[in-house]
Amino acid sequence: MPAERPTMPPVRLHSDAELARDALSAPLFARAVRLARWAGEGTPVGAGGELLAGQLREATELLGLEKDEDGPAYTAEAWQLALDTGLVEFTEDEEAEAAGAPSDEPSGTAVAGEELAALTSGSPQDVLDLWLAGLETVLADAAAPDLGDIVDQISEGGDLDLDAIDWNPEDEADFLDGVLGNLYVLTALGEGSAERPVPLPALAASMIVPDDMDEPTDDILEEVSDAMMRLDDQFRVLAPTGLLEYQPVDESLIEEVDGEGHIRESVDGVRSDLPEEEDVTRYGMVALTPLGVFAVRTRMLEAGVDAPAVGDLAEQNADVLLGALPYHPGPAARAEAELWLARRTPSEAARELLAAARGDDEDAPLRRLSCQQTLSLLGAEAEPALREVLDDLHLGGLARVWLAESGATDIPEPAEAMVFWLTIDTIAAQLAVGGESEELRGLVEGLVGQHNGFLDAAWRVDHPATAEVLEAMGRLHPDKKVAKEARKAAYKARSRG
Repeated sequence: MPAERPTMPPVRLHSDAELARDALSAPLFARAVRLARWAGEGTPVGAGGELLAGQLREATELLGLEKDEDGPAYTAEAWQLALDTGLVEFTEDEEAEAAGAPSDEPSGTAVAGEELAALTSGSPQDVLDLWLAGLETVLADAAAPDLGDIVDQISEGGDLDLDAIDWNPEDEADFLDGVLGNLYVLTALGEGSAERPVPLPALAASMIVPDDMDEPTDDILEEVSDAMMRLDDQFRVLAPTGLLEYQPVDESLIEEVDGEGHIRESVDGVRSDLPEEEDVTRYGMVALTPLGVFAVRTRMLEAGVDAPAVGDLAEQNADVLLGALPYHPGPAARAEAELWLARRTPSEAARELLAAARGDDEDAPLRRLSCQQTLSLLGAEAEPALREVLDDLHLGGLARVWLAESGATDIPEPAEAMVFWLTIDTIAAQLAVGGESEELRGLVEGLVGQHNGFLDAAWRVDHPATAEVLEAMGRLHPDKKVAKEARKAAYKARSRG
């Protein structure tokens, strides 16, 4: 059976110390920490720990936000985060509560919480655990319905009806998790980063447009436009946590239609093939930060998702490494291989890799391809180990390739059987990792064109994948006559088997 692919592509993580520094410098968390220290040994507060008007003004000035019209709101958000995470602890005054203290009068006391000490005396992981706890509360806020709709319902004297405001808490949370998951995959594949942020229309479309839909319908485009506006609101809430970097939708693109925000020219706004003269950044750009990659991965692992990180395989045996590398994106595969090699001497690594590359099972060609790619990272110290397998049918061909590419001399010529066996093995590996690609089509054309009688000799190769490879060559070669010969050769190979 083929090796089971991980659910998610592997990501490179920053160290815990680096991530903890990022968490402490995230605007919302940094403000919460500062307010917790300001609370000190006691600050009078209102019901539920809410800052009173006087304290709110003082706290806003402390944070340097007094000149920002949204400064009090930002301060209140940071204070609430401090309460939610235990950076601040609230003790209710039972007498004041019993007496029905007015909303603008103290009804309790807030003090710096025990969690505050973890930021200075704890480990980086302690800091990250605290930041993650705060992130969960902000994620819940981001997925909450529009407060204006709720206020309208309550002011009209009716019961709160979530269906009437078109909000389902589970669906909304799942949608946001799905968006962050898509952003995580793009980041792992090198298509989403601070240097290459993802356009908001493309991200919204990835959640709405069916994979098999060539041209989105007007209804689908309207759904994407609505999703963009939801995400714009949510990302504005999440950006201060340090989870992501976000450039919001240009306000000039938003107009009010029947009380709902829509994007002008939304058909162009959600298409991935925007005209060159269109500034796609005006529609919003987003990227997970390194801290965001860590957070999304942590949440996935807690949900039971297989989300590997580069370096997970460093202590594993070579067979585990070679089985996993084909499913890593290129840069991640190289980084994983380098970390694995760094823990072994070149000769030890080469012998372990070569031993793991042997076999006639279905996964063996892919293992040998990964082995060859990993061996290419080793220097001359590995040469003795490669020379030891020159007579091995499974490994002699790739050993000769390594020796030649390393500039070695005195490389014995391979037997013809070994050359053909290596050719079949290489094509089998390419089929497994990339399917019938254009690159493989070119390789097939070159092989048949450069070697007279290749197909007549190939069907005799004693390799488990010979018939499968020849059948693929029959599909890939553009010349109908050659394709027919390849299919005949595949039939002979199966008959011989």
